[in-house]
Amino acid sequence: MKVWGFVRSSSPFRRFNANWFDDMATDIVRAAASETTKVIVNDLGDELFAVLIDEARDISIKEKMLVCLRYVNKEGQVREHFLGLVHVSNANTLSLKLALESLLETYNLSLSRIRGQGYDGAGNMQGEFNGLKTFILKENSYAFYVHCFAHQLQLALVMVAKKQVEIALFFNLLTNLCNVVGAFCKQREILRDSQMIKTIEALQSGKISSGHGLNQEMALKRAGDTRWGSHYGTILRLISLFPSVVNVLKYAEEDGNNSEQIA
Repeated sequence: MKVWGFVRSSSPFRRFNANWFDDMATDIVRAAASETTKVIVNDLGDELFAVLIDEARDISIKEKMLVCLRYVNKEGQVREHFLGLVHVSNANTLSLKLALESLLETYNLSLSRIRGQGYDGAGNMQGEFNGLKTFILKENSYAFYVHCFAHQLQLALVMVAKKQVEIALFFNLLTNLCNVVGAFCKQREILRDSQMIKTIEALQSGKISSGHGLNQEMALKRAGDTRWGSHYGTILRLISLFPSVVNVLKYAEEDGNNSEQIA
């Protein structure tokens, strides 16, 4: 029996059924995504559009490129829709451009119809000489670049918040906490084991329920000045892991004292 994550029986028949349902659910999601994308492309029609692009990593730490379309439809309404998530071998400019062209060609779109580009401030995206922006402008001089507004707004919010001493001190403390908890493998192992024990106890007492995708392993994540909502996500993680974080801090304190005694 696997308690950490989705609880399943060790029976081969049960395991077969579970795998079959997982595969069926995946096929349904893919079919729904395909049909949704077709509706978006049909709504776009022959109109011009802008691309909004950002880089991301999946759970297996593989580089991905997220592409959204922004356009005005036949009813004069501004639309902004997710088009696709593309795996890129690396995050250099040429790989990003080839991946974008491949995705657009999949839906009979082309770089020549682009009239706007929106990225963050990363050099490989908006670099003056070797950025994706420049590569696209060389082929299409009408693809004007605009710095991602959400990225600018996030930076402005972070800067304003840091002007408040109490808020700045709080997030500095949170950063130091992430550094201490995730500094060494031993600390991360203690955090993981402590959280697993607490999850098992909660499952046995009925405080939480088991199911597919529930009770996944978590770790403290750092807040990033350029990632929208990351500060909020960091606080939520700390609240969820707080008892386990306290255990790690106790270990770090005892280990530090023992090291001083040995020295």
